[in-house]
Amino acid sequence: MKNSIYLALAALMLCSCATNLATRGEQYPKMYEERPQAIVVMPPINQTNHVEAKDYFYTTLYEPLCEKGYYVFSPMLTMEMFQTESAYDAELFLEGSLSQIQNVLGADAAMFTIIKKWNRNNLAGTLTANVEYILRSTKTGETLYKREGLIKVDTSVRGGSGLFGALVNLAATAVNTAATDKVVAGRKCNAYVLSDLPEGRYGLHYDQDQGFEAGKSFIEATVE
Repeated sequence: MKNSIYLALAALMLCSCATNLATRGEQYPKMYEERPQAIVVMPPINQTNHVEAKDYFYTTLYEPLCEKGYYVFSPMLTMEMFQTESAYDAELFLEGSLSQIQNVLGADAAMFTIIKKWNRNNLAGTLTANVEYILRSTKTGETLYKREGLIKVDTSVRGGSGLFGALVNLAATAVNTAATDKVVAGRKCNAYVLSDLPEGRYGLHYDQDQGFEAGKSFIEATVE
């Protein structure tokens, strides 16, 4: 009797675990329906008090999207265009029509990012970035991909022992954290959060990664 109960509980746990595991095809079906090839990166929406975070973070988004197999419009050229056309505030386009962007640039999708937290703690040795990523179709306006990450970049320095060693580590950690470029933190956040973005036309697994496991819509992690 006990064995039957244990087996039933084990089966229930396996089923509940299985239901939590979604594939990329299940979680991002519209990515495979529309198959976007060219992406334009919109100026980040900065909800923090760090004004410089918007420009710093913007420069980090080009590389990870290219590595995923997409053609990405030059950030420098598009930023200049957005500023000239008074489109620097991406909030105006986040929920509105993107047909103008599609007509002017020929982009299939626009990547929006919302910076919700951007903190640096020198003593604790952490750089914390909380960013939401939203990829919208410029043709249909549909959200193709959406994911948010709360990523802490560990910049602490370890080594030595005893009270003196601890003080040396603390001082070294503070210096290392202060010296760590914000761009480095942004790149690590992008790489971690966008890891389950379905690959584009120029990717190795293009149109073959529907069965790959997709990540949670919100993730929290510490990276080095």
